[in-house]
Amino acid sequence: MTSTPLIDTLLDRRLADPVRFADCVRNRTRATWNLTEPLMVVAADHPARGALAAGGRDDAMADREQLLERCVTALGRPGVNGFLGTADMVADLANLGALDGKVVFGSMNRGGFAGASFELDDRMTGYDLQGILEEDLAGGKMLLRFDLSDPGTVATTQTCAEAVTALARARRIAMVEPFISYRAGDGKVVNDLSTDAVVKSVAMASALGANTSWTWLKLPAVDDMERVARATSLPILLLGGEVSADPDETRRRWARALGPRNVRGLVLGRSVLYPPDSDVAAAIDNAVQLLGAQA
Repeated sequence: MTSTPLIDTLLDRRLADPVRFADCVRNRTRATWNLTEPLMVVAADHPARGALAAGGRDDAMADREQLLERCVTALGRPGVNGFLGTADMVADLANLGALDGKVVFGSMNRGGFAGASFELDDRMTGYDLQGILEEDLAGGKMLLRFDLSDPGTVATTQTCAEAVTALARARRIAMVEPFISYRAGDGKVVNDLSTDAVVKSVAMASALGANTSWTWLKLPAVDDMERVARATSLPILLLGGEVSADPDETRRRWARALGPRNVRGLVLGRSVLYPPDSDVAAAIDNAVQLLGAQA
């Protein structure tokens, strides 16, 4: 028996008929979600920018078979209604039938490779507007790190602003994930997760583009989420962040952060796909329970 049944299935389909393989995304069963309903989204776009670490392992997300298995498990749990990923992950999961009935978001700028000298010059190497429209995705997600000492920030900001405008004109959600960032002494890009920094990033990101009617913000769950929520009138989705050694405390933090009315859901990746006990289903179910309590 093969050790990579999912990869083998996908490879056979790609080789047999690449057009049909691609069409699987467009031909998937559509979600019945509307904008007023809470979102529980599984995210798996980290590998595209070389960020493979999760749960204490530097290469955890490098094993595509395991990543697909975990995503399929997560997407199959009750209450999960969305997925966020790059085109390769979206196509793979659509061909495995895991995206039927899901709200799908395409990850757009993945060119800020982790550890690169140009990391803050984060180019649109993933989905573009045409790809989002061709596959009838709900929208596109972009990472926007504001490092005021890095010249690459201005190009990324302009590109994201243009994408926000284009998505809005096409009536697609622009999911913007902003941070105030800086380089530590070792050169690593660090996101400032203080409430003051998150509030500032929200103010800056909320104004991007010529039309913000379709802009949603993807934000970390910080201590004073009420203050963060008061910094914008836009819908907010909470991100999961790094895998925590204390998942109970993480869930308590999410529960507190879900309080404000404009916090509309969760977008969780490594924290639920690579939990400390490896029980993906339980991690997802616990998150869904929090969202249900909020609703």
